Amino acid sequence: MTTEPIHLEVRSITKSFYGVAAIDSVDFDLRGGEIHGLLGENGAGKSTLCSVLSGLYRPDSGSVSIDGHELQFRSPQDAASAGIGMVYQHFRLVDSFTVAQNIVLGLRKGQRPKSIRQVETMVSDLADEYGLHVDPTAPIWQLSVGEQQRVEILKQLFRGAKILILDEPTAVLAPQETDRLFEAVETMVAKEHAVVLVSHKMAETMANTDRITVLQRGRNAGSVRTGDTGPADVARMMFGDAKAAERTTIAGPDEVGDPVLTLSNVSVLADKGMTAVDDVSLTVRRGEVVGIAGVAGNGQRELQEAIAGLRPTTSGTIDINGTDCTSTGPKGTMRAGLAYVPEDRLGVGLAPGLPLEHNIALKNHDRAPHSRKGILSTSSIEETTNRLVEDFDVRGNRKGMRVSLMSGGNLQKAILARELTEAHDVLLAAAPTRGLDMAAAAAVRTHIINERADDRGVLVFSEDLDEVIHMSDVVLVMFKGRIVGRFVRDEIDVDRIGLLMTGSQDEEAPADASEASIVLADRVDNERPAAETPPSTIAGAAS
Repeated sequence: MTTEPIHLEVRSITKSFYGVAAIDSVDFDLRGGEIHGLLGENGAGKSTLCSVLSGLYRPDSGSVSIDGHELQFRSPQDAASAGIGMVYQHFRLVDSFTVAQNIVLGLRKGQRPKSIRQVETMVSDLADEYGLHVDPTAPIWQLSVGEQQRVEILKQLFRGAKILILDEPTAVLAPQETDRLFEAVETMVAKEHAVVLVSHKMAETMANTDRITVLQRGRNAGSVRTGDTGPADVARMMFGDAKAAERTTIAGPDEVGDPVLTLSNVSVLADKGMTAVDDVSLTVRRGEVVGIAGVAGNGQRELQEAIAGLRPTTSGTIDINGTDCTSTGPKGTMRAGLAYVPEDRLGVGLAPGLPLEHNIALKNHDRAPHSRKGILSTSSIEETTNRLVEDFDVRGNRKGMRVSLMSGGNLQKAILARELTEAHDVLLAAAPTRGLDMAAAAAVRTHIINERADDRGVLVFSEDLDEVIHMSDVVLVMFKGRIVGRFVRDEIDVDRIGLLMTGSQDEEAPADASEASIVLADRVDNERPAAETPPSTIAGAAS
């Protein structure tokens, strides 16, 4: 069957949230029979653009047209009717339903086949056609991660999608499953489908795309034919070509002290049983800020949680101030001297349904002056809260008001107020300024730098490369669960960091990146496939 290749054009699309442009006058075009890579660091606007194309967001201005006909999507169903389907990184499947039931779930009555048996036959034929083999009668919970992804792709093909947007499709796949995925994608483009590959993995994008479009801070940074460019040029478009010497940084310390946090050969599993952190060693010393740069999904969250005592390790040791905290849990890490500012402010950092004064007292409610002989002193808790509100400029709070009604910047300052006023020797801060306005972000960074001045050690995780470089004395780069590079302040090379973050270098990193000089490392391709376990078992993996 021969048909005219589909042609999608995006012109000057702008979408803002609360007055801030997530994408600003973005252009993008896609043709049938090609794989088009969409790259950019976290927050560059990739997800927003894809959400506009899939009908989840309505743009503020600009146009989307297919084959010369301008379209306006009011819902994902409108986009699906136009032939656009999106496969999200986090699957949207019902675990207790079968493959066939999930594929027809949400279809209108007139769109559904007459029987589930007919659906199963159609799905089986479609799977054979595209090389996406999966049992249509199997319940989702019995499938591997790779098989579940095939179900999501089959769901879109079943509904007639000619344009498929794959959001970080290999982030959760083992290498063999990745190979099978791209074999299926090649079959799609051979049948004149158009595929958008959203990825942070440079080598993967260079090997599997025909063209690449890069977004930087919500705007077009460039669009090139893959065969006409190289990883260094693409990384420069993603992260900018400014050198570290031209960036504003905070003066480093004259000298550092003894270690306050030491990780030795630490490995950690993700929720679904794959290795998320692979043999990581690092050291944080007094008077030093160590920043970890990396694209989201490369093990940072799991490493943070392991250090904080929220996630078990499978090997290695975590030492805080001379105390082995590998298996002590969060109370043990706190007692050893760790202050923790998590990236999930309301889910982990605060109890959203409680007022600020209760949240401030969460860590010390059982000690004087907030408690005596098991009896809480509400007056002492209120006095402490009022003092910290003033010292840390926490605004928008009223007595008894639940903290979920406060702004993101004030939530972050409230967490800092609680954590930094407790006795501690090392601060672990994850995505400390994500979602904050400029003033709130500057205040948070000042508090973090003051920790270093007070002779404490600081470990900062951030997906904002500028922020990491701005604050850190040592920058470690994390990719696929490993520390793959180390840069001291005076030798920071933004281009090389960008390449490492996307897995484009091929020298091996040492076991202890904290003691190395500048190093480069290759991609780690030995991720373990997820175990085929029921949902209840998977959910318990993080506990």
